[in-house]
Amino acid sequence: MRVTTQKLTGVGMLITLGIVYGDIGTSPLYVMNAIVDQAGRGAIATVTPVMLGSISLIFWTLMLITTVKYILLAMRADNRHEGGIFALYALVRNHAKWLIFPALIGGAALLADGTLTPAVTVTSAIEGLKGQTFGAVHFSSAQGWVLLVVTGILVGLFLAQRLGTQLIGWSFGPLMLVWFSFIGLVGLHNLLSDPGILRALSPTYALRFLVSPDNRQGIFILGSVFLATTGAEALYSDMGQVGKRNIYGTWPFVYLMLMLSYLGQGAWVIHHASQLGAVHPVNPFYAMVPGGWQIFAIGIATVAAVIASQALITGSYTLVHEAIGLKLLPRLRIKFPGSEKSQLYISTVNWLLCVVTLSIVWFFRTSSHMEAAYGLAITITMLMTTLLLHAFLRQEGHRVLAQVYVVIFGLLEGLFLLASLAKFVHGGYVTLCITVIILTIMVFWYYGNRCRSAHVEDAEYVSLLDFLPQLAALSQDEQVPSFATNLVYVGHVAPNYEIKRAVVYSILDQQPKRAAVYWFVTVNEADTPYECSYTVETLGTQNVMDVQLYLGFKKPQRVNVYLRQIVNDLLKAGILPDQTPRYSSVAGRRVGNFKFVMLNQQFQDLGTEDDLPAFDRLLIGGRLLLQRVSLSPQRWYGLEFSDVVEERVPLFIGHAPDRTLRRK
Repeated sequence: MRVTTQKLTGVGMLITLGIVYGDIGTSPLYVMNAIVDQAGRGAIATVTPVMLGSISLIFWTLMLITTVKYILLAMRADNRHEGGIFALYALVRNHAKWLIFPALIGGAALLADGTLTPAVTVTSAIEGLKGQTFGAVHFSSAQGWVLLVVTGILVGLFLAQRLGTQLIGWSFGPLMLVWFSFIGLVGLHNLLSDPGILRALSPTYALRFLVSPDNRQGIFILGSVFLATTGAEALYSDMGQVGKRNIYGTWPFVYLMLMLSYLGQGAWVIHHASQLGAVHPVNPFYAMVPGGWQIFAIGIATVAAVIASQALITGSYTLVHEAIGLKLLPRLRIKFPGSEKSQLYISTVNWLLCVVTLSIVWFFRTSSHMEAAYGLAITITMLMTTLLLHAFLRQEGHRVLAQVYVVIFGLLEGLFLLASLAKFVHGGYVTLCITVIILTIMVFWYYGNRCRSAHVEDAEYVSLLDFLPQLAALSQDEQVPSFATNLVYVGHVAPNYEIKRAVVYSILDQQPKRAAVYWFVTVNEADTPYECSYTVETLGTQNVMDVQLYLGFKKPQRVNVYLRQIVNDLLKAGILPDQTPRYSSVAGRRVGNFKFVMLNQQFQDLGTEDDLPAFDRLLIGGRLLLQRVSLSPQRWYGLEFSDVVEERVPLFIGHAPDRTLRRK
């Protein structure tokens, strides 16, 4: 059964619970525990003010950042139903050139910080078993077996990604519904023992707590409070997976269940403060669960932790896909296992996330150490999103709203960033290092291409129409050995039939390539899953063809197969001259042979330092290096078993002469 993501349906909301809310939905596992740790556990002298202030901060953080910023504002900025920081940048990039900086920084930070989500949530859930006895089964308090179990769960999750997010959403949705219902009911059970804690919903407790002497950490307590909303950015990124209407329909329920859990944990802490400083520190989330429900709580928490990891993984796929489309990252193999274009799978991203996440698990070892490092980079992403959303609001004509928005949320998120900086020495440097690595790749890929274009802007593209006479003459010139019947260049034919100069250079210069027909093929990705169509422009000739292929996102890019069918169609229509080969093992074959030329542009030595600045040379060289280690054009276009010629051509054709050369 196919679910339409742009309609509000019961099934759609169930799948939304299974895909979107894992990260933010498992925050009760560790947020209150992190607050108690930061406040000093046994050293907390006035528990009630600390709990009232902390819960008030959590409530208003979720209200302002998640509800107002992302649900009410950011989701209006959808790019053809897709969300996320790169989709937002695509909407506003023409507004100002400098907006590329928050897009690059925010995207890199989001991808990096997300590697901690699977690690911290799954580890927190499994640690609930430490020291527990259920019947004849006793679980050791050692951390070693926890790490092994967490590793097995995460590896299994990453292995399951190729099945597609729709199937995962179907299976996880009902379980996530059980999870939210459970944490809400358990929280309500504890809340009823101390209804007075509902006072925390007033913002006065949050503001008063920040400057109160009861808060020994000052604004740095916000570093732990912020963990309650770390899934908000991923929620926006996953909008394309399920549709904004289904998120609108499910968020009130999720918000209510989350707050019932936090209120219940606060009530339990107030009445059991003496247990906070025990030899084996307790997690308020598990401690407030009635004894007979402990095993169920740990089991459903583990399932929810897996779903939290799923939310991160699907969000990462979406971000990387958008970054590739915006030419911010190298091209990677993308598969679409579901029936929606937004439900995708990127093998390279999947296994890189797996390796980094497992490395984090074994490096930090305990969830408390992971919590100390968690959330620093995501505050950077939220600030970058605020800048982009400000540009979007101005672009839409809401200038006053844009100014109010950027001031309020800029100050709020700046405060969270300042508070989170204390996490740098406690492990935040790990995610920031990953951020820098991802950002470096993006900078080399994006600015390397920009530098190259800037230096060859006038000469990079030429009109194919200007070379039609030479191509016609070359086809008929029997003094030049035949290179192929059909010579194919797969690339991009721009408006007005403009192509890269390197393509014409490949055909005409050095060793001219004589062919009966020259094919210039552009592959366009359609939004529908099984679109398979084409257009042909003959340019008034019988030997030069401009082909525009339109392939649905679930259609394999077997360019050789499609092109052979196109040639047959044109032969039947009398548009192409006969290509029947003299010798063939296939009876009645009318189509001649094909050769595909893939251009490998090389960064040649230009000879003098004046030709290209050193920094530009570095950027361009870095981009070409990334190009060599990314997915090859042969594999991208399904030409592994075709006759492909990889040809090295200079990156800069017809560059300026060296003016220092003199005749003696």
